[in-house]
Amino acid sequence: MGTWRGLRVAFILGSLFMILLIIVYWDDVGGFNLYPLQEPKHKSPHPRTTAGPSHSTYTSRAQTSTSSAVPTTAPSTTLVLEETGGAAEAHTEEEGKEKQVQRKEETREDEEEKERGHNAEDDREQEARKQRIVDVCSGQDAVEFPGRTRAFEQIPNRELDHLIVDDTHQIIYCYVPKVACTNWKRVMVVLSQSLISPSSGKPYTDPEAVPPDLVHNSSLHLTFAKPNEDFYKQFGSVMLRRYANVSGGLPETAAEAFAAGIKPTFQQFITYLLDAETERESIFNEHWRQVYRLCHPCQVKYDFIGRLETLETDAEHLLKLLEVDQLLRFPSGARNRTAASWERDWFAQIPITMRRELYKLYEPDFEMFGYPKPDSTLHQ
Repeated sequence: MGTWRGLRVAFILGSLFMILLIIVYWDDVGGFNLYPLQEPKHKSPHPRTTAGPSHSTYTSRAQTSTSSAVPTTAPSTTLVLEETGGAAEAHTEEEGKEKQVQRKEETREDEEEKERGHNAEDDREQEARKQRIVDVCSGQDAVEFPGRTRAFEQIPNRELDHLIVDDTHQIIYCYVPKVACTNWKRVMVVLSQSLISPSSGKPYTDPEAVPPDLVHNSSLHLTFAKPNEDFYKQFGSVMLRRYANVSGGLPETAAEAFAAGIKPTFQQFITYLLDAETERESIFNEHWRQVYRLCHPCQVKYDFIGRLETLETDAEHLLKLLEVDQLLRFPSGARNRTAASWERDWFAQIPITMRRELYKLYEPDFEMFGYPKPDSTLHQ
């Protein structure tokens, strides 16, 4: 009985020992792995030189102990993963840089494409504006006006005083008063270098730095600016004498007239414009002269037609066409905007017949430059 018990204990111990050997053996040769792969707690900056090849690692562990539960060094697969991860990170970083460059390139191409689209649209708009002028001047719109068919040589010199010439850049600009003309004159001053800055002693290079009172100097552009006194003597007093029935004589100066509350009304001003005697006396003042008489678009073939409603985009487009957009920029500034109710407020007391006569006076400008007919004003 004792012998049998001893044999059973020896058998059990031998079996356990054999199982343990089998486990250790299969673990080392890779049959199965009881130890999960783990990242080393302290990574070496040079993993290749810190740990040996895979067979050295496993051989060393098998030779020193058969009861170790955790390998003394990380398996080689961990090193492979570290190296692969580093390469992946470098590759990913490189791909990221390439994608950034690609995105920047795509963004630049998109911006260029967008700009080409805007330029093409602006070019089409310009062609439409110029074609409209050609149609009106050729008589296709059945709008008649003085000077439509005359030659350029037949225009008196005094009627060409709104054409500003820049020989250096081969530019002719016709200005219309109160249509951003001060800022455009500033641009022409800079381009022509016709005005010296007192602070630098050199020609102005920034249009916004040019004083507005200087750009209206007649010695620069054949322009003229009239103060209230001149307007009162030349126009206001004439309107008052003709249509206001002022008793006791008119004040001598504008200041005295304004202080006494004596000034022309809007209706008197319109009456003056429609008066045949006004037309016989002289050309309209530049501030209410028709654009076709200021700039002579039927005789001068303009390459670019600007409008106040699209001032910013027109200015940007024109400076690019002139290839001077790198030299200067169009001055920015607040523009006076008329209230939306101006037609109703100003024309409330004006008879329909006078409104229609006034429109006929300026109809060529409406047709030539694409402005809609003010039907609400003409029929109410």
